[in-house]
Amino acid sequence: MKKFVPYQNESDVLNIGGLCIENRLDRIAIHGDIDLTADQAGLADARALQQLLADVVAKLEAQQLPDKLPPPVTTIVANPFE
Repeated sequence: MKKFVPYQNESDVLNIGGLCIENRLDRIAIHGDIDLTADQAGLADARALQQLLADVVAKLEAQQLPDKLPPPVTTIVANPFE
C-alpha cells in the first residue's frame, strides 16, 4: 500500500472507517463519519486517524505558512448541455 503523504499531490485518497481523506497540494479534505468503537477495530481506526493527523501537523509545522490561503481561482464555463 502506498503511503499517504499530506500535501504531496492531488490524487491520493485514504479511507479510515467511514472517512474519506483526500490529498491536495494546499489542503487535506476529510469527508464522512466514523465510529471509534470500544473494540480492536475502533482502536485500529483511532490509531490510523492519530497517525494521519500527526503527519499533517508535522508537515505544516515544517514550513512557512500564510495567515490564510487566498480563495481558489474559479473559472465559469459555458454549459455544454444547453
